[in-house]
Amino acid sequence: MPYFQTRHQPDVDLIVPFDDEVLVDMVDEPGWSPLLPLYSAVASRVASSPRPLVMCGDCTVALGVVAGLQRTGLDPAIVWFDAHGDVQTMETTTSGFLGGMPLRLLVGYRPELAASALGLRPVAEDRVVLVDARDLDPPEALFLAGSPMRRVSVPELTPQVLPDGPLYVHLDLDIVDPTELPAVRYPAPGGPSLAAVMDAARMLFRTGRVVGVCVACTWSPGTVLSDQVKNLVESALSSWESS
Repeated sequence: MPYFQTRHQPDVDLIVPFDDEVLVDMVDEPGWSPLLPLYSAVASRVASSPRPLVMCGDCTVALGVVAGLQRTGLDPAIVWFDAHGDVQTMETTTSGFLGGMPLRLLVGYRPELAASALGLRPVAEDRVVLVDARDLDPPEALFLAGSPMRRVSVPELTPQVLPDGPLYVHLDLDIVDPTELPAVRYPAPGGPSLAAVMDAARMLFRTGRVVGVCVACTWSPGTVLSDQVKNLVESALSSWESS
């Protein structure tokens, strides 16, 4: 999924080799509507894959991934790794950045923006685990303070805090401390190590309940990642694919 929202990024490094590339014609305009052809294509590909692993350039693609999983009859809970909350709204955002909203849309905010067109059903907030989210805007902090979403650090992510049922794992790699991944678009100091994040992902894969994974490679095109970074991520993902 070589896109940053509507912008095609053919040279973005998506870390691991892929079998299928989703490409669609989109108009580079603001708002959610121009993105719907991409999310619809993603949902279709995910629904036809027995174990979908999606690599993408931003977190909004998660709407298509979860819609695709739901089309197969699954009702996945969400484990969302991110340095940010991604629970802004169109009414509270000061920047208008859509990448700050996908988790809020997944739990039912304003379905007319994207969910209705995708057939995406809202995920109950108490079936979401938000991992890290150390960089929150004030409206996000206010929302999360009153939400039943579980919010944990990477070390606190254990099998005991997971919701029941199948799991969708969303991994925005900007969760990693920017000293290890300095080229992310929106760095947030003070994050966990890449090794710690990958160990947490392996723990999830060992549950046998992970039904889909999306890795958001949220860095600028042209970024050259080290072999150490690629090997750590690829090794963790391989442990899921072989489980």
